Amino acid sequence: MSSATQEVTLIGLCDGELDSKRHRSSYLTNKVGGHPDWSPVISRQSPRCSRCGAPLLHVVQVYCPLEASPYHRNLHLFACPGAECSGRSDSWKVLRSQCLEEAAAAQTASRPVTAQEAPLSATDWCDTADDWGMEEEEEEDGWGGGVKKISQVQEEAAAPEAQAGEMDVSSRLQDLNLGETQEDVPVLRSFFISVEEESDLGGEEDDLRHVQQLLREYERREGVAVGELEDSEGGGGEEKYEKTRARHGDAVFSRFMKKISLCPQQILRYCRSGKPLFITEPPANMAQVVSVCGSCGGSRTFELQLMPALVSLLRREGGSAEAELEFGTVLVYTCTNSCWTAGSGSAVEELCFVQADPDQLLFK
Repeated sequence: MSSATQEVTLIGLCDGELDSKRHRSSYLTNKVGGHPDWSPVISRQSPRCSRCGAPLLHVVQVYCPLEASPYHRNLHLFACPGAECSGRSDSWKVLRSQCLEEAAAAQTASRPVTAQEAPLSATDWCDTADDWGMEEEEEEDGWGGGVKKISQVQEEAAAPEAQAGEMDVSSRLQDLNLGETQEDVPVLRSFFISVEEESDLGGEEDDLRHVQQLLREYERREGVAVGELEDSEGGGGEEKYEKTRARHGDAVFSRFMKKISLCPQQILRYCRSGKPLFITEPPANMAQVVSVCGSCGGSRTFELQLMPALVSLLRREGGSAEAELEFGTVLVYTCTNSCWTAGSGSAVEELCFVQADPDQLLFK
């Protein structure tokens, strides 16, 4: 993951369904939904809603080790599906967990390794620290230089389900919890998350500008009006944003829409110590809203946010086609020092700040 001095924004995209019958995910996997995968030294966590006490849905798992750190590092986001809790910050939880590379390697070595699964070190996944630990060279696969396909790498790391006899004791213990079983907690359909640097998404827009310039030069030279390329290509972006501004009366929302226009399907943005992208005007006391770390008392910094395109993916396994959660964006702030007590065995709770979709606010 990028250091605090490198404000590289990473974009998370849905990269295919994670079928638990074909693949076994691990804490090294970036994913939407499913059961959370805890690192070997962390006991299974079962967070509940601070408002109604209901079990929380596991929404997103991000593997995000920090550069030059000896720790594997994860963020797990959970939310309450209750109607009365929808869109409220106190109905969300984000848990940060860490594990020394040596400890994880020792746990991995204690069980058999199949031909499709090999132990991974932090350096294997975090050499350049710019893609949540997942990196691959782009291949000519007919996608035409589009989004990097990370799922192939993740599928190799997430091997098919092993036989019961090959599962180590620690893995089985993570699936146990006194007084509560996995079936008691609702589960969302799971999808791989692939990663792209936001700076790599500007190519098509640059090409379009170049074509528009050539078109204008042709019109001036030939004295003919071919028509605005923006209209024929579904453009007219500035006009669209002005209409959005008029509809909501909110310049913040306009900026939000313009920023994500290069990649509207993004489901997550990551930029530790960077600036969040607010969807509505943040409260004037935002500095007070972002409280200090509950573990060490130090400051917190922005790390990632969930985006509106994620909402349509959040459906229960075998359930209805309706989304389980509604939000505009969910901002995550974590301990600036990423404090951690070795051997604690429990995740550290960080801070979520939820902003509703402006369209929803219009009807409240």
